[in-house]
Amino acid sequence: MRRVFVNPEAPHRDAVQEAAARILRGRIVALPTDTLYALAVDPFLPAAVHDLYEAKGRPAQRALPLIAADAGQIRASIAPLSAAAERLGATFWPGPLTLLLRAPRALAPEVHAGTGRVGVRVPASAVARAVCLEAGRPITATSANPSGVPATADPDVVERTLGARIDFLLDAGMAPGGPPSTIVDVDGPAPRLVRAGAVPWDLVQACLARG
Repeated sequence: MRRVFVNPEAPHRDAVQEAAARILRGRIVALPTDTLYALAVDPFLPAAVHDLYEAKGRPAQRALPLIAADAGQIRASIAPLSAAAERLGATFWPGPLTLLLRAPRALAPEVHAGTGRVGVRVPASAVARAVCLEAGRPITATSANPSGVPATADPDVVERTLGARIDFLLDAGMAPGGPPSTIVDVDGPAPRLVRAGAVPWDLVQACLARG
């Protein structure tokens, strides 16, 4: 495993390019998000997604969350955004709000675990967004820990527990930590809370009511 240190606010482009290139070649990259460290692969490469499940020991019935550089990347690669989704994204992105969208046919089936829906958000992490932008597509962002082991904000723990199973670690120091993202299903007739998290549901409702 190769480990490269980056400034969390202004990651140097060489490191970002290397991380994105490895992801596009089907490798597993660990990187910081605005909460914890995550494992990134290209969600459109079934072999890479399979390797990610193997590296984590993650049950196949558990879907993988995605992150993107911005809302435009989500529209281009995942699905059009409804008026409600556009409003929520404009209000809470970059940040810890995940929207459940209809999964495109090109997405590796293991990503959505047969549900036909995929969760995606734009994180408030300059490193994570830069890698998505360089890759030209959303990437996975499942927590960087073996299944059954607590998720971590510490890159040293990532190296110790997963170093033999991943290809590259973008080390931006300790991640901020905090509660997980709020998940809202915006694929149905009305937005629905799937998981409570960092963005309070009443703020989500207030945002939608303003529309």
